[in-house]
Amino acid sequence: MDADVVVVGLGTVGAMASWRLAEVHGARVIGVERHALGHDFGGYAGESRLFRTGYHESPEYVPMLLQARELWQELQQGGQRTLFHPAGVLSIGAPTITPMRNVLVSVQQHGIAHEVLDAAELARRFPQHGSITDEIGVLDKLGGVLRPESAVHEALRRARRAGAELIDNAPVTAVEPVPGGVRVTTEQGVRTAKHVVVTAGAWAAQLLPELRALLDIRPLVLTWFAPEDPARYAPEVFPGFIRDLGDVHLFGIPSLDGALVKAGWADAWGSIEDPAGLTRFLEPRAMAGVGRDVHALLPELPAQPSRHSVHMDAYTPDRRAVIGTVQPGVAVVAGLSGHGFKLAPAFGEIAARFVLGLPQQHDISRFSPDRFGG
Repeated sequence: MDADVVVVGLGTVGAMASWRLAEVHGARVIGVERHALGHDFGGYAGESRLFRTGYHESPEYVPMLLQARELWQELQQGGQRTLFHPAGVLSIGAPTITPMRNVLVSVQQHGIAHEVLDAAELARRFPQHGSITDEIGVLDKLGGVLRPESAVHEALRRARRAGAELIDNAPVTAVEPVPGGVRVTTEQGVRTAKHVVVTAGAWAAQLLPELRALLDIRPLVLTWFAPEDPARYAPEVFPGFIRDLGDVHLFGIPSLDGALVKAGWADAWGSIEDPAGLTRFLEPRAMAGVGRDVHALLPELPAQPSRHSVHMDAYTPDRRAVIGTVQPGVAVVAGLSGHGFKLAPAFGEIAARFVLGLPQQHDISRFSPDRFGG
């Protein structure tokens, strides 16, 4: 066998799995990527991502998020890049809606440092958010902003330093179990290993037909706006945020460059049949709705973004990742469903333990592919 593990896809989870496998667990690793390393097609690209432990999706993620935060710090401490800005994350919404109830349970049950702000206190401390009526705010003090491209590059650097062989511009055409292991065929040749973990994001279903009915590929459209006064949106005074108001679900990130504020919709752009069909540029009229909603909730930002970028992610029907074995010797981590990057190092460690047969640190049964009926 050429390696203990071949990692197929070196983006969000693949980079982290390669790092954990090679540096922490001492495995012989070959990583294969269809594009250049650090490409901007996948779900992690776009300069910044929120990290939050007050979790809208479900409080059950919090132990994994806390581990991920420790691993983000570990990854950052070993290199020369700033990967995590501890700016906090502010969740805004009516206290009766499910996302806000989940946030409150998350921080209260797990003893996370936080503040609960009523409407008056929200308006006083964070006037950038415009009118507040019956909403409350929950400030997650363990939250912050991640730099995804830097993080992926740093994880790959650490993996390579630990002995991993990383191959780019090598699309994988087949993953096939063979006696004693798995054969991975790429456009640059054939490699064999005892195990394979597929972390190919939107391309995972092309390699594993078992996933085709489970993964819905959706564009991620990110937008940036020019504030009237950039200083009012610096990380020191303007935390990252998520706001739910009626049908509007908005997220935002403070100005990390002193010029633009990232804000926009989370997952409201439909689906695409094939990753090759991703449209990378949208006409201004296509973004009129997001500009309208951003301006309505953040009045100091204009109603038209200064720039945008388009990427993609794969979504499962229940918006939980798929983690498990799909063929002998072949494991998968896919379908991060738009909220996976913050968990990336924890998912990478889970993937490493899965293929090496080590005990898991978390209950991952809820991510099993079998939950969809086999």
